[in-house]
Amino acid sequence: MAFDQRFLEELRQRLPLHSIISRKVKVARSGRHWKACCPFHGEKTPSFYIYDDHFHCYGCGVHGDVISFVMQSEGRSFNEAVSELASLAGIEVPEQTPQQKQRQEQQHNLYELMTAAHEYYLSEFQTPKARVAREYLLNRGITQQTIREFGLCWSGDGRGGLVEYLKTKGYELKHIGEAGLLRRQADGQWGGELFFNRVMYPICDKRGRVIAFGGRIIGDGQPKYLNSPETPLFSKRRVLFGLNHLSSVFSRKDIDLLYNTVIVVEGYMDVIALYQAGFHGAVAPLGTALTQDQLGLLWRASSQPVLCFDGDGAGRRAMLHAAEEALPILTSEQTLNFISLPDGEDPDSFVQRYGSEAFINIIRQRKNLSETLYTLSVNAMTDQSPEQRAALKARLTFIAQQITDQNLSKEYRKVLMDRFYEQFYPRNGKFDRKSLSNKQKSLVLNTQLVRPTIHKNQVDYERMCILIALLLYCPIIIASVEEALCRLELPEDLAQIREALLDLPYEHEDISVYLKQKNIFELAEKIKKSSNLTLLNHNNYDKNSDFQQVEKQWWHFYGWLNIQELEDQVVQAQQAWIQSPDEKNQRTLIARLNALEAVKRGEIDT
Repeated sequence: MAFDQRFLEELRQRLPLHSIISRKVKVARSGRHWKACCPFHGEKTPSFYIYDDHFHCYGCGVHGDVISFVMQSEGRSFNEAVSELASLAGIEVPEQTPQQKQRQEQQHNLYELMTAAHEYYLSEFQTPKARVAREYLLNRGITQQTIREFGLCWSGDGRGGLVEYLKTKGYELKHIGEAGLLRRQADGQWGGELFFNRVMYPICDKRGRVIAFGGRIIGDGQPKYLNSPETPLFSKRRVLFGLNHLSSVFSRKDIDLLYNTVIVVEGYMDVIALYQAGFHGAVAPLGTALTQDQLGLLWRASSQPVLCFDGDGAGRRAMLHAAEEALPILTSEQTLNFISLPDGEDPDSFVQRYGSEAFINIIRQRKNLSETLYTLSVNAMTDQSPEQRAALKARLTFIAQQITDQNLSKEYRKVLMDRFYEQFYPRNGKFDRKSLSNKQKSLVLNTQLVRPTIHKNQVDYERMCILIALLLYCPIIIASVEEALCRLELPEDLAQIREALLDLPYEHEDISVYLKQKNIFELAEKIKKSSNLTLLNHNNYDKNSDFQQVEKQWWHFYGWLNIQELEDQVVQAQQAWIQSPDEKNQRTLIARLNALEAVKRGEIDT
């Protein structure tokens, strides 16, 4: 039954989530929220937190709202959970329209038809003609128990046996076609059976009802894998193979919790092999790249599902697509982790060859989303030229901008930029081409964040204030000093202003308005007043005409703060000017050289 979204929202608002959960477990106040021992996995210390509109377990990752809690804790369908909650809330469940009733009746009939089709395929699997299918699965290491649990079967030869069987059950040709079991002819009429001479993989919804099939050809023929077409029951963008097993994952206790990891793999046999090896949270998309609808299904089961792809180029491309697809709907409570297998391995071959414990070790080495995006972006560089580095920097900024959650977007920008500057502008000022090449050979770049050593004393703090004040007076120079600015280890108040300055829109005409919008105007004014810079206190100071003088001062005080770092910046400016001797690079080089010489002479600009 399809429910109006306004009705569902009213239902969620009327029933405090903690009151529904308290019927299953004891809940206790934790600040503004509630906590409990998770009802989905055994624990003694509460890690299950209940918020106004959702719950989240930081132990096993289970996540959802009031409706999904009733579904998961009581094994109810969506409609059943809604009906029960409506009764508790004392509100009427809306009547279905005639069109809704007709659509629900059609779906009900199709569910029964698909069950009957599965029965036929199961019976065919026991016939002598299916020996080739049974041997195929046996040779792939699949046990009889796993075959039964997944309902694996055989299509038969496609010569009308399925149609005749379903007709004896009272189904007409049009119903069989609507279920996706027949080929559509050029004239629009229903033709022969879609599946023949194929090992059949039933595709189920989360309640375990068969809604489609995937078939793998045995012998010659194309395509190698064939899925059911879109039907009233089946949309490949909204379903995952193995989805029906996820509900049982968190009920398993007394095992390593990593066996309960929700893992996305690429194919049917990967899911089945991992399930047989003890990983019951394995699922796979159905011949498409991972979609946002499928990500939503994953996040209902786990806040941090793990995406596992083959170690080849296609696997890395799939990994990048999935990561990018997740960015707009990413939150601080739902993200992705990634693992990558050695070249030439897939999950099926890996667990068959090395076993479950080896795969557990792979899971332990999982990388988070920001690290994966950075690594994949770096690996896409064709060389280490200034153009490629500029393109990489733009791409990393673009990645952060795709995240709708503004706070999270800022954190991603900071993390990605930190890694960029540490890799391409190391403290010794030398670009290590050999080291970068070696890192690109593996998926993960284990770069350590090394920041300049800054002594936290009053003199250094005053110099930091001057650096920030110069940027507040003259934001036009931010772009030319951004690399060095990002590498500074600043105290919290100055770091807050730096973050705002780095996010300052280029076209923003009045920085005061912008700072007020960021709620840091008073702090910025305090920093400016404390700097006591002579140049900036002149009433006739023109930031547009005198920016070169401001930039010179900025590098001067940067040098006083860390002369080694300024020397490194001079080396980088020299390299940039040699590679591209334009006016901008020349101006940058001169400003840094002048600042370095002044620092070495012991001069202090004010």
